[in-house]
Amino acid sequence: MAFFARRADGLRRERMQASRQYADGGFMNTYPSSVQRVPEGRPTLADFLFRGEGRTPARPLPAIDPRTVWARPVETGLRATWLGHSTVLLEIDGHRVLTDPVWGMRVSPLPFLGPRRFQPVPVDIASLPPLDAVLISHDHYDHLDYPSIRALAKRRVPFVTSLGVGLHLEAWGVPAERIVELDWWERTVLPGGLAISAAPSHHFSGRGLHDRNATLWSSFALRGERHAVFFSGDTGLSPAFAEIGRRLGPFDLVMIEVGAFHPSWGNVHLGPDNALRAWAQLGSGRFLPVHWGTFNLAMHPWSQPADVLLAHAAEGLVMPRLGEPVEPARVDAVEPWWRGEAKADWQGAMPQEAESLVLPVKD
Repeated sequence: MAFFARRADGLRRERMQASRQYADGGFMNTYPSSVQRVPEGRPTLADFLFRGEGRTPARPLPAIDPRTVWARPVETGLRATWLGHSTVLLEIDGHRVLTDPVWGMRVSPLPFLGPRRFQPVPVDIASLPPLDAVLISHDHYDHLDYPSIRALAKRRVPFVTSLGVGLHLEAWGVPAERIVELDWWERTVLPGGLAISAAPSHHFSGRGLHDRNATLWSSFALRGERHAVFFSGDTGLSPAFAEIGRRLGPFDLVMIEVGAFHPSWGNVHLGPDNALRAWAQLGSGRFLPVHWGTFNLAMHPWSQPADVLLAHAAEGLVMPRLGEPVEPARVDAVEPWWRGEAKADWQGAMPQEAESLVLPVKD
């Protein structure tokens, strides 16, 4: 079934209930938020319908077919290809890991409604190189995508995810023996030695009206023989970043969410300013922003996260075009490729904040 899975039972249920993050029938944030939500000014349906200036690009974004580069060795040992939103193909010390794969054209319970991506992914799933793992941070529609999982389930690749999310994966065709669910601070090691550790984030989960926080949400750290990468998943700002940096760093690359934010949901998404604070607390790594430039999920202009980042922290940023493979150690400067596409034509657009269409956002 595309949207909901059965309830956890057996060993999976026991592991979920044993988690320090589990209480009263669901998971919770155990780190206090560093940003309080502004109660006034929460967007309404009318805001989404009629106040959308600048929220979508006027023309297709520049995109690159990465397959020629993927066929070449990674000279520095670390290469990343941003494929849109939070989907990144990481090549790290001889391993390939795909994060939060979303190829679907809409992120919604219904295939004909909800947020529509600005343009297709520049390469289809069938053209991906062999993968060593698929990494899924949590179960929201813009991170756990039914058609993408169905396609990837046909590959003999392990899935690493947060506690409980394996229920969806099994229901959609991924064999149980290929699913690894992690609690915060747990880790798994892939054949060949790449370690993947789950770490805290400040967010929530759910795909319907009756599964609020039924599964865990996580960030992840990946450590190979020579390099380490941090992936934030979805999160608000919290003291967890400093602890992650101490326990799992230092990092060569940090992939942190920067888009789909609003003051009234400040505790579950970062936005660019808080993403810069999170980066500083992590204490290391070049910064590749994710969770932007793909879907119209909030009231800010689509390119605002990129402009804010470039204005405040050009040094250390890695901001490739869609589908452009980059080796972070060789990125000297950021080219603002998005600025020629920032003017929007929003006629006929639909309400686009995917998570709040399904569930209200709250602690």
